[in-house]
Amino acid sequence: LLFLTLVPSIRVLFKRIYISTDYGTTYEKLNDKVGLKTVLSYLYVSPTNKRKIMLLSDPEVESSILISNDEGATYQKYRLSFYIQSLLFHPKQEDWILAYSIDQKLYSSMDFGRRWQIMHERITPNRFYWSVTGLDKEPDLVHMEARRTDGRAHYITCRIQECSETTRNGPFLHYIDVSSLVVQDEYIFIQVTDGGRANYYVSYKREPFMQIKLPKYSLPKDMHIISTDENQVFAAVQEWNQNDTYNLYISDTRGVYFTLALENVKSNRGLEGNVIIDLYEVAGIKGIFLANKKVEDQIKTFITYNKGRDWRLLQAPDSDLRGDPIHCLLPFCSLHLHLQISENPYTSGSISSKETVPGLLVATGNVGPELSYTEVGMFVSSDAGNSWRQIFEEEYSVWFLDWGGALVAMKHTSMPIRHVWVSFDEGRTWNKYGFTSAPLFVDGSLVEPGIETQIMTIFGHLSLRSEWQLIKVDYKSIFSRRCTKDDFQTWHLHNQGEPCVMGERKIYKKRKAGACCSLTRDYSRTVVSEPCICAEWDFECDYGYERHSNNQCIPAFWFNPSSQLKECSLGQSYLNSTGYRRIVSNNCTDGLQEKYAARSEQCPGKAPRGLHILTSTGKLVAEQGYNTTFIIRMEEGDLQRTNIQLDFGDGTAVSYANFSPIEDGIRHIYKSTGIFQVTAYAENNLGSDLAALFLHVVCPVERVDLRVPFVAIRNKEVNLTAVVWPSQSGTLTYFWWFGNSTKPFITLDSSISYTFTSEGMNTITVQVSAGSILIQDTKDIAVHEYFQSQLLSFSPNLDYHNPDIPEWREDIGRVIKRALVQLHSALQLCSITMYEISMSSLPKCYHLDILNYFFQTVEILFNALNQNLVQFELKPGVEVIVYVTQLTLAPLVDSGAGHSSSAMLMLLSVVFVGLAVFLIYKFKRYVATSLYFKENMVKKLEMSLVFT
Repeated sequence: LLFLTLVPSIRVLFKRIYISTDYGTTYEKLNDKVGLKTVLSYLYVSPTNKRKIMLLSDPEVESSILISNDEGATYQKYRLSFYIQSLLFHPKQEDWILAYSIDQKLYSSMDFGRRWQIMHERITPNRFYWSVTGLDKEPDLVHMEARRTDGRAHYITCRIQECSETTRNGPFLHYIDVSSLVVQDEYIFIQVTDGGRANYYVSYKREPFMQIKLPKYSLPKDMHIISTDENQVFAAVQEWNQNDTYNLYISDTRGVYFTLALENVKSNRGLEGNVIIDLYEVAGIKGIFLANKKVEDQIKTFITYNKGRDWRLLQAPDSDLRGDPIHCLLPFCSLHLHLQISENPYTSGSISSKETVPGLLVATGNVGPELSYTEVGMFVSSDAGNSWRQIFEEEYSVWFLDWGGALVAMKHTSMPIRHVWVSFDEGRTWNKYGFTSAPLFVDGSLVEPGIETQIMTIFGHLSLRSEWQLIKVDYKSIFSRRCTKDDFQTWHLHNQGEPCVMGERKIYKKRKAGACCSLTRDYSRTVVSEPCICAEWDFECDYGYERHSNNQCIPAFWFNPSSQLKECSLGQSYLNSTGYRRIVSNNCTDGLQEKYAARSEQCPGKAPRGLHILTSTGKLVAEQGYNTTFIIRMEEGDLQRTNIQLDFGDGTAVSYANFSPIEDGIRHIYKSTGIFQVTAYAENNLGSDLAALFLHVVCPVERVDLRVPFVAIRNKEVNLTAVVWPSQSGTLTYFWWFGNSTKPFITLDSSISYTFTSEGMNTITVQVSAGSILIQDTKDIAVHEYFQSQLLSFSPNLDYHNPDIPEWREDIGRVIKRALVQLHSALQLCSITMYEISMSSLPKCYHLDILNYFFQTVEILFNALNQNLVQFELKPGVEVIVYVTQLTLAPLVDSGAGHSSSAMLMLLSVVFVGLAVFLIYKFKRYVATSLYFKENMVKKLEMSLVFT
């Protein structure tokens, strides 16, 4: 079954899709079956039933799918209520599908897309996985990385038919980093960043998560899981001092303890920006890897035969294509290979190997001191990389046919070609075949379905403007007969002559060179496989140990072997490492196995040591009224016989007899804000340990009001106050910005005193930080050399109607301005703003500040005030009269330090070339003072005039 999609360079009404069921001999136009006006975007074939096909429509036109159960002969169309971005088919159940929508929702179907139901919203792209057979209890279980509305991600699982809030599970209780969930074979990986440092966790066979242990000072910036084959994890880690290279690490069986395999492996970016590590695993033979390593600014290719314990350079061929000897002396000169696997299914990539042809590798590369990107040729190895031969002097694409019995090569060029080359003896000799009468610009080729076929489809253009040409190349006539036992020979796997590789001696059956016979699907490749006696190269250094020049594994300077006993309880036994561990999947026996095997010993009793307490989020800020989870860790000590006490610092505490009940954390809700000292105490019969942290419990702030006087005297301190709502927000940090300053003053107090040194208008900004929330407010203040203020009072009926909101004060300001304008036409140019000042020992009152104004205007104003001529109508029947009270030297907001902490600016200012009016409201309670309050005369509302 072959599909071919012809997509023009510009978007047209429909794309042309063709289907072939005879390996490309004939094609049928698929668009005729789905409707000529149907715009298709994606085509899927069920991985478990090739007869089932699904087509997706273009979401810009409509949202629908077309389903076929008969290899595309007929289709049924179904409308969708969402737009599909990608599909994930179940590996076993042919009708089970997960669909990821454009709006990041995950849907499931159990009838091959005919009906859908939503599973979860806000799913991270490409972070959802089907269950793994034999590991997950339910076959319809889905692993997902979901995000909350605040953007934080967590790992959840649920079944596709029972995915609700009550049935979803959280295998990992804490938040994880976005796009960090990986479910692969027996392992699940997640990442959690704490204090700017990434921590990685792994679950092996769905057991509880454990933190991955890398060497202490690796300090990873990035980590990629490369392989989880054979119950072991191969990981690439970019450490703190690396930019374009990664270090390779290999784990124990559980994926917890990692040791260094190779440093400074080259990396590059894929077509979609993904990181690609220059590491290649040879197919068909376990333990053999190739890697490109950066050595003193040169890229060199290395090979290992024991999963990274030992690496060596590749031996260059003895001679070139012309038979001339190649003078290449290790380690100064060697063979270097490009290790990229093609992301394009229609090209072969720069290196190839097949499980069906063990030991055969074909790769692009060069001979010299380092890897070259210009002077490249093609090389082949028939003995798993021990020796190499050059097969072409230029770059070619190479494909395997008939289980690797034949190699097909096509020149990699932008020029038109008409020939391919075929080899039946693993690249030793090549025959030239013409596949087209006219030269063809080749866009790609397809070997489908699988490498056992002898058919290729080549497609391209006769010219840059011509239609696509499809050419079927059938090699069946070359394979004249079926292979018999006389067509095979044995091949011994070895590593530079050593027959034991990964603890085994293996002999493979391979087709003889030049045998033009075809293989059957079920022929056996391995003839002999027997274990070897364990030798030095079968063991790698255990976690925390490093290999020295004498080939011995010695503890690293940072590693304390006794630290591995922290989970060991008195009366139990543990495996005490000798510093060595047998390479995972190595099958050697006896020999050095007993010498290097970990020894079972009784757990010694240990006093608690290295007690740590932290929050599950890693932050030292918590919200009032919400659960805060505390995690307690102990580096050493008997976990089962150690008592734990946790004091939350708010008058409550809990106690536990051992660590078992608190492995998932201890939850607590704080009912008030403040800074609390949380203390953990661990004790057993051998000693004790103490740990503490200071937790800031806050209530999220909603807004801040910066209160400043409208006017201030130069070189005299001014008190500024930030009022935060709600008032009980806990510990806050205040950032004060003055004018154009680029550095703020930082305080924990809501008030600050500041001296302005120059006259003019100054801008003040305060920012308030509470946890992750930051809010701000900005005000202006006028600074002058000198001014006086005149206190004014109002008849008591004004305050009776005061609702105490900013809008009311602004309207009153405009009314007072109109009353003043009636006294003198010059006051028409005044602008009025309301300011409120509340002080613990003073009533609320109004200030009227007049700056730099003519004396005649001031005299007219005072005469009118003394004669009670300034009045306004608040509402029908309610007249408010303004009185003169007292002459002072400055606005009331600056009258003394005793009330600076409670000053709250906001009410009225009138400005005309420096004229300002301040309205300052009295407290609701009346405080009798001889200066501002007169019983039975001036009641709740007052005002003052200020002169410069």
